[in-house]
Amino acid sequence: MTVSPTVAVIGGGPAGLMAAEVLSASGAQVHVYDAMPSVGRKFLLAGRGGLNLTHSEPFDAFLTRFGERRAQLEPLLAKFGPPQAREWAAGLGIETFVGTSGRVFPTDMKAAPLLRAWLHRLRAAGVQFHMRHRWVGDGPFDANALRFGTPTGEVTAKADAVVLALGGASWARLGSDGAWAPWLQAQGVAVAPLLPANCGFDGAGWSEHFSSRFAGQPFKSVAIAFTDSQGRHFARKGEFVATATGIEGSLVYAASALLRDEIAANGSATLLLDLLPDRSAEQVLAAVKHPRGARSLSSHLKSRLGIEGIKAGVLHEALSKEAMQDPAQLAATIKAVPLKLVATRPVDEAISTAGGVRFDALDPALMATALPGVFAAGEMLDWEAPTGGYLLTAAMASGAAAARGAIARLGL
Repeated sequence: MTVSPTVAVIGGGPAGLMAAEVLSASGAQVHVYDAMPSVGRKFLLAGRGGLNLTHSEPFDAFLTRFGERRAQLEPLLAKFGPPQAREWAAGLGIETFVGTSGRVFPTDMKAAPLLRAWLHRLRAAGVQFHMRHRWVGDGPFDANALRFGTPTGEVTAKADAVVLALGGASWARLGSDGAWAPWLQAQGVAVAPLLPANCGFDGAGWSEHFSSRFAGQPFKSVAIAFTDSQGRHFARKGEFVATATGIEGSLVYAASALLRDEIAANGSATLLLDLLPDRSAEQVLAAVKHPRGARSLSSHLKSRLGIEGIKAGVLHEALSKEAMQDPAQLAATIKAVPLKLVATRPVDEAISTAGGVRFDALDPALMATALPGVFAAGEMLDWEAPTGGYLLTAAMASGAAAARGAIARLGL
């Protein structure tokens, strides 16, 4: 009787689970190992505010969200992209819908039912899960003696192929701590430094008064614009949040790669905040110049332009009392408040990470050329994308691709 080959999938996030699904369908014996008590913890956290599974925009536009890694991810996403992600969810009994932003969500907006259905199907397919098994990645690699630390001591396992899906370095408490990076480098696998992506920034220069009053409050219906020292430009409407030391939130995350790289290169990055993106500079100037009679300036700005609260507060941060009385300067600043940023927030706070196993250290099947039989997937790989369904879709696409690579190597 022919014994099916065994594949160890190390890491139980979306990439690892997708690899396990594709592998088990090929007939491999699949063992999933994870250091945490249960799988999919970051996946569940991502679904707290509504699980953003993928995005409905045209495929060419979807691919542009991966920036410099488009060429590497395009063949993976061509086989498992937005349509396939929705079909996959439907196969689990989870219907999806397209929100007004184009983002795709489960109809109940929740991650837990999808994860439960997924795990049920994987177990029914014979996938075996080993929780509280932390991979001991030190010393020479030996697929015949994979070492795992457990609450009861170290154990070893044997595999014919290995898929590493250990995540990046954000949210270490959920299992992704980047501890694998130095081990892989020691094995001759090139790894780009792990950096925060979709992250917040420090250094907006808030006064104690502003910080104590507005930290945690959102800037709504605004736009930001930024051009880096290489001429790359970002401009978009949306919203973000003031923190005690800077800014964070969806609009900031969308620009985070450019801002992060500019700070690394030049020590700071200054973006321009448009408080009224739906009004032209001429309209704003006319409203500011409009006679206000006995009304205070704050009452005038509120009644003519709707500027109050945190928007009024940030103007006082940017302008002196004298400058606030200059209509031209005030109007110009309403359309372009400069916010100087000097540092990213720590990588562990970031939604995701950039950097990881370099694609030139992998073959087209995502196998490490320095470690034959070892494949890498998910956020371990050197790519990044904004929030909006791009991260999750690409993580699962890479898991499926790594599994296909292992299947081909094993001759299944």
